[in-house]
Parts: sequence; structure tokens; C-alpha cells
Amino acid sequence: MKQVQRMLWAATALTVLAGCGSTASGGEKTTGTTTLQVVATTPEVADFVRNIGGSDVVVTQIIKLNVDPHEYEPTPADLQAISAAKIVVKNGVDLEKWLDGTIESAGFAGAVIDSSEGVTLHKGEEEGEENDPHIWHDPRNAKIMVTNIEKGLAAADPAKASAFEANLAKYSTELDQLDAANVAAFAKLPQADRKLVTNHDAFGYYVQRYGLEFVGSVIPSMDTSAELSAKQLTDLVAKIKATGTKAIFTESSLPPKTAEAIAQQAGVKVVAGEDALFGDSLGEQGTPEGTYLGAERHNTEVITEALAG
Repeated sequence: MKQVQRMLWAATALTVLAGCGSTASGGEKTTGTTTLQVVATTPEVADFVRNIGGSDVVVTQIIKLNVDPHEYEPTPADLQAISAAKIVVKNGVDLEKWLDGTIESAGFAGAVIDSSEGVTLHKGEEEGEENDPHIWHDPRNAKIMVTNIEKGLAAADPAKASAFEANLAKYSTELDQLDAANVAAFAKLPQADRKLVTNHDAFGYYVQRYGLEFVGSVIPSMDTSAELSAKQLTDLVAKIKATGTKAIFTESSLPPKTAEAIAQQAGVKVVAGEDALFGDSLGEQGTPEGTYLGAERHNTEVITEALAG
């Protein structure tokens, strides 16, 4: 908490003028006071807010691309953004363990929208793990998340409620189309080939939604700070061989070195580089993968092609 307080003192040296030329992470700029200032924690949540809020919101995204949300440490700029915002939107499910203290230190008195409210949660794969926070990997959960966001935006700016509602209807249709396309893609893949090994346990909701078998992960946890022991490494290699798993999928926000070593020992291919999955992040802004919809389409395309091969 002392570290957060020190950052607040540094941040208060900066002039915070909400709605007066402030620039959001996507480059949007507002010069008036009619645009709702929103802070969103993760790339996925920020993308949801932009889709539902449209031109009526300016979004400041806290966690930038390919930054680990599990181990994030807030900055003075984060405190400044939160203190100037009308709304803070979070993923929830304890993904942002740093957020409550940061909000308190920033003196934020606005509304906090927990986008996970109403989502049916799953426990992690490892014994004793808490609820899995990677809820967005099931598009049906994403629909719940954007509905929560729409309610929060409408409550904060009732005059724009009809616009937010229309944006929600449009985006919900796109989420339905994404889910249907994913179902169709996996329907072409034999059940025996639907085996997934990833960098860390980020795809539990995805695995359950589309009928995959989760064989294991390089980091045996939902938290990327966990480490693979020598025995776990040996066991994972043996399991990959025994199950006939065809590939190990790396993730865009995690280094592929250990995954490549395991793949070599197991005699399977490693999917990395431009084909790496988006587990905790999105792609670069301005690319199809820079949006939630594009990142999820990428994941399904890469997984089905690799496992079919």
C-alpha cells in the first residue's frame, strides 16, 4: 500500500483535467465534457467498453498489450487516470488483485463495474486453485460482460442510454456469430484430435465450451508466475506422448522457450510467433487481432488448423 501511496503523491503533481484534451490508449481525444471518461483494466475489457460506448466514451486502458495482468503493478499514470474517470470497468474474478488499493489511493469516488457479475465461474485445473478469471474465452460469457458494461454506462450517462443499448444489440449479435463459427470449426475436427496444451491455464472456459481435452500447460497454473518443476515437465512430456497430442500452443504475452523445449522432447510441433494464441492479451491495435472478436477468431483458426494437421 505504501508503494501505491507514493505513486499517488507523484501523480498528484500532474494536472488532471477530465475531458480537457486527455488522450486515451487508443488515441482518442476529447475536448468537451460530454464524453464519458472510462478506465478499463484489461485489453479485452477495454475493447468491450469501446464497442458498447462508441463515440460517447473515452477509454483509458490500464494494462497494455502483452503485459501480464496477473503480476501487474500500477503506475502513477494509472492513478491519475482513475482519479479523473467517471467509471472504472474491471474483468473481475480477482484478476486485478491490485485494483482495490489503487482505487482507494486515487481517491476515486465513481462507479466500479465488475463485468464478471452473473458469469458462472469454474475452478482452475490445479488442486486448490481459485476461480478461473479468463472468462472472456467463452463468447457467451463475453455477452454477459458487455451487458454489465452497457448497464453501467447507461447509469452513468442516461442521456446516451439508447445509443449504448443499440451498440449492445449489434455487438451481441457479433458475439453470437463468433460462437457459432467456433462451434462449426471444431465440428470438423475429430474428437480424438481435440487435445490442447498451452503456455498456462488460460483456456478453461474455451476448452469446456468447445469440447476440447485439456492435456496440460507449460506453466501449471492460471497464474503466470508459477513454475514448472522437473517432475511436472517430465509428466507433461509423457502425457503429450500418451494422448497423441499434436502440438503445444504458445501465447503472445509469454516467452516460448520452455514450450519449445517440451515440444522437442515430446516430438510434437510448437505453435509460436505470429500464430501464438492470445491468452491474456490482444493483438496490436489496427490489426484484426487487436480486437476481442479478431483475437478469438485467430485462436480458433490456429488451433483447428494445427490439430487437424
